[in-house]
Amino acid sequence: MMTESNEWLLSQFQYDLPDERIARFPLAQRDASKLLVYRKGQISHETFANLPALLPKGSFLVFNNTKVIPARLYFTKPTGSVIELFLLSPFPGDLPISQSMEMTGSAIWQGMIGNRKRWKRDETLVLQLPGKGEQQGIDMSVSWYDYDQSLVRLSWQPADLTFAQVIQNAGEIPLPPYLKRDPTEADRDTYQTVYSKQEGAVAAPTAGLHFTAAVFDNLLKQGIDHDYLALHVGAGTFQPIKTEDVRQHHMHTEQVVYTRQNLQTLLQHLETIIPVGTTSMRALESLYWMGARLIHQESEPFFLDQQYAYQLPASDQPSVEASLTAVWQYMLERNQESLVAHTGIYITPGYKLKLCKGIITNFHQPGSTLILLIAALIGDDWKKVYNEALQNDYRFLSYGDSSLLLP
Repeated sequence: MMTESNEWLLSQFQYDLPDERIARFPLAQRDASKLLVYRKGQISHETFANLPALLPKGSFLVFNNTKVIPARLYFTKPTGSVIELFLLSPFPGDLPISQSMEMTGSAIWQGMIGNRKRWKRDETLVLQLPGKGEQQGIDMSVSWYDYDQSLVRLSWQPADLTFAQVIQNAGEIPLPPYLKRDPTEADRDTYQTVYSKQEGAVAAPTAGLHFTAAVFDNLLKQGIDHDYLALHVGAGTFQPIKTEDVRQHHMHTEQVVYTRQNLQTLLQHLETIIPVGTTSMRALESLYWMGARLIHQESEPFFLDQQYAYQLPASDQPSVEASLTAVWQYMLERNQESLVAHTGIYITPGYKLKLCKGIITNFHQPGSTLILLIAALIGDDWKKVYNEALQNDYRFLSYGDSSLLLP
């Protein structure tokens, strides 16, 4: 339903991003990037290496330690046609991605298929990888598992290799489409955070690309603690909004893993939580609503759609402490150290943040869901921030510069 107001029009979340301002490659030194600091309406310009001294006293940072997998695979048919398989998520959907990465012999994944019309339903495609040094070669095949659902079965020899080992050899790092270039060998390192650990993302949590061992050392010296969770970033993060009314956009769903340790540390720092990146913010805010679903004894409490946060009346919304405690107790009662959840949370202007007191984030694409998330945090001042960044030669998007936004 369209509103008479134009506040929800997609045009309100656009800005002019010249192509030359998109950072095609990373800086040689990760923490040498620029850092725009927005603090209660005031803007200053810093260097990322100085972040620890610029954070509010007692800040508690939450990082997304997902690791990007080489998710693009290319199979050449005997005719010469090339079929591109872009792995999206393992099947079934409730399978923990980390578990799917450890599978041996075969695995089923949903994918986006390039040149799909050239791949017949009953056809098996083959990829042979020669051995390197003492490492033996790998024979890989792929066939349709469910054509209509874009599900494929991948099989390989030697069968004792894990899926993670196989695609490290067979796959290509999936750079964001707006970089408009082929990946290089260097991207395998530079398009990962230095703390990446849990394999399963098809896009990097790029706010974390600026962190170095030196920055972590300085966080420690400033008494700033941190924790890690894992939200496996999906290709939907690059999906542009195509509806005129931004509320009608269909938000993608991503798998997130919380640990009991996460709940304990968050409960100790409820007033000072700052996520590193939009994915960390989505994971943290989703956790609140999942706790609310538990408290209200709703079915599938750990599956969050894009509407729920806007449907629960304020009078029925538990405190943040009560919500997180409910999730912690749920895990304790079941003796679970971790919990696999799925979130489609859609953070737009008007959303009241529950856990997050600010954000460390890069500069995002015009008309994207990430701009809406920033607008939810700092309101119309997002335009002031982006204009200031454009005027001061900041580099934009995944390999670009950073910002610290404190409303």
